[in-house]
Amino acid sequence: MNSSERMAPEQVARLALAITATAEVLGQSLTADAAEMMAGDLAEYPAEVVAGALKACRRELVGKLTLAAILQRVQAADGRPGKDEAWAIAMNTNDEFETVVLTDEIQLALAAAKPVLDAGDKVGARMAFISAYERFVGQAREDAKPVNWHVSVGFDASRRIQAVTKAVEMKRIPQERGRLYLADLSVTPVTEDGRAVVALLTGEVARPSPKLRAKLAAVKTSMLEMQSASAKRKDEMRIEAANELADRRAMLVQQAKELEAMRAAQ
Repeated sequence: MNSSERMAPEQVARLALAITATAEVLGQSLTADAAEMMAGDLAEYPAEVVAGALKACRRELVGKLTLAAILQRVQAADGRPGKDEAWAIAMNTNDEFETVVLTDEIQLALAAAKPVLDAGDKVGARMAFISAYERFVGQAREDAKPVNWHVSVGFDASRRIQAVTKAVEMKRIPQERGRLYLADLSVTPVTEDGRAVVALLTGEVARPSPKLRAKLAAVKTSMLEMQSASAKRKDEMRIEAANELADRRAMLVQQAKELEAMRAAQ
């Protein structure tokens, strides 16, 4: 969050009064200077988020009102998932067909845990991921950076639409950006041949041209051959799938390195 988004002076003054009133509700006497200092420290966060944090403090705290208690609730409202949900999201990138919506911190932590994950130690990879994730989230919150969700596109077109739609419903992606993603990821076949290609996958009836009919027959034959592939060929297919997954992970790691470099330059 940049300085232009800081609260206006009149908002900071109202916040100081709200902090004083909250302390009184909790049975605490707070000086005007202390309240103003706390308000100044909280001024870089959205006013409505801080107001919500103060409300949560009034309901939840049984001791004194502290800046740390307010910040804890402010930061919890920033939209970043907890460490367990973040790990589950990161593991979805193991499926190259899956479209994954993840935060900058998840991507950075996944890159940090990749060597352990590649070694086959999933328990150790989870520990390394969580340690790195909490560090990156802590730094982002200290810098008052808003959460940034972005899309890692998988091969399955239907899953792309589902992932983006869910992210919009969960308000992780703004509706306008979600519409742009869907426009980029959705391709509707408009020709008879295009519909015939879809029909091969969906089982719908279509009338392909003679030229495309021959191509579809070749594809169907190839699919049947794959179904009856030898053990050796199936092993080769598994290796090919593993290589594709490695390529996806490598791309995510490269993006994470670029993201970390941009953060360091800020």
